Amino acid sequence: MRIIDIKNNIERILDDNKAQHITCIDLKNKSYIADYMVIASGTSSRHLQALSEIILSQLKRLGVDNCRIEGKDSNDWKLVDAQDVIVHLFHPEKREFYDLEKMWAEEIPKEKAMI
Repeated sequence: MRIIDIKNNIERILDDNKAQHITCIDLKNKSYIADYMVIASGTSSRHLQALSEIILSQLKRLGVDNCRIEGKDSNDWKLVDAQDVIVHLFHPEKREFYDLEKMWAEEIPKEKAMI
């Protein structure tokens, strides 16, 4: 499956499962860690956990293997590593605190990108 298809499926899964404020950041010219970062908010710790598990199971069903969840013990943040797409799921207050959208807004030449 192409990376853009993985990203699009993740955005659809999040939307279908009532994630809020879904944002996608193109990282291709900013970092080597991934091609895309998807950020979304959940309404509760249970919602965040459910969203992360649904993404994992749906991607596996689509044939995307080797994905994993970070932050399983956290109540206000989850990360799904979906190969070249990173998904951050936040409780709204934590999302505002970390403000990843602002951090990744600046264009950085790829040769200066940090790993």
